[in-house]
Amino acid sequence: MERDHLPFHPGGWAPRLDDVPMWERHLRLLWDLGDDPVELAVESIQVNPALGVTQIFTGAPVTVYADGLMSYGPTRNKIDPLVGTRVDRLLHLDLVPGLVPLLLTEFGVEPEIVPTDAFVKVLSELVDTAEELPALPDEPALLLGQYLSALDILTAEEEEDLHVRMLRGVVELGHTRVVFKPHPSAPARWSRALEQEAERLGADLTVLDTPVLAEVLYQRLRPVLVVGCFSTALLTAGALYELPVARVGTATLLDRLTPYENSNRVPVTVVDALLPELTDRAAVAEQRRGMDIDLLNELVRAVGYAMQPKIYPNLRLAAEAYLSRRLNAHSWRYFKRKRLTSLALPGAVPAQLAFIPRNATVRRVARRARLLKRTVSR
Repeated sequence: MERDHLPFHPGGWAPRLDDVPMWERHLRLLWDLGDDPVELAVESIQVNPALGVTQIFTGAPVTVYADGLMSYGPTRNKIDPLVGTRVDRLLHLDLVPGLVPLLLTEFGVEPEIVPTDAFVKVLSELVDTAEELPALPDEPALLLGQYLSALDILTAEEEEDLHVRMLRGVVELGHTRVVFKPHPSAPARWSRALEQEAERLGADLTVLDTPVLAEVLYQRLRPVLVVGCFSTALLTAGALYELPVARVGTATLLDRLTPYENSNRVPVTVVDALLPELTDRAAVAEQRRGMDIDLLNELVRAVGYAMQPKIYPNLRLAAEAYLSRRLNAHSWRYFKRKRLTSLALPGAVPAQLAFIPRNATVRRVARRARLLKRTVSR
């Protein structure tokens, strides 16, 4: 097949504006819809193909469902009001009871919780779908891999070390039966590195190569501890199955995420602020929450505004209030001084130094210094 005739990947396809009426006629004919009214239920409305489908059915009301932590963060892209104003509800899991989703609130969309009991019942029907699992130990510590190097957040070596830290941490807590659930796309060498470390530590490690939902493992293994970085599965473990959880590596990720509006920022922020760090033995044992829910709501709104100030200008006062009262040595990890400066928020560069980026003399000296450096390097 000629390259020019290859079909689009669904995520790379979008209907051309002039073709929208033709697409609607075609899909109604193909799906035998006739002239009946249509309602849409989509997940990631900010991107295709979900966005394209909502653009094709121009008059259809839209329900957005979000099964992960990103529902608590801001909408990642500015959505056409012709689409956004048709969204009438956001369905989400109650992963953090009391934390209010920010997603799509710029259109006044009301969040609606999917009943936890109903969702768990659906998951229970999947428990027998993983019959090909190898023999697994009872009540192990379960380590969750995410393949963060594929997102260019960590290097492959750093992510491999992150998994080793998980293993060391659970062994130090006294857990010698360990199951590692790698990301399906993760390289096999990570498993070998973990196996070598487990042998050194005297731990009984099982690497689970069979693709399976973490929630299925929760039901079949009842792990004594679930450890990960910022996977949504950490919150489903605690919120849906009342399993002990611990986090690793979130401080590094908060520092590495770029640009600041990276859509993973709120999920990492929520996990970092809420769950105990693996090396804090007392916090893990007590399942001590790092932040009360009211303060977490304030933090998420401040971070959300800093991420998307043009989409959520109404959150500026809330962000200013949080930063004025709550910015300290610990909470600085959730913000960047450069970002706060560009938005003229509390915590920005001190006023007496704010002239520097705009000062023509300083800029001229900086240009001469860079030129001199290039000349010398030649």
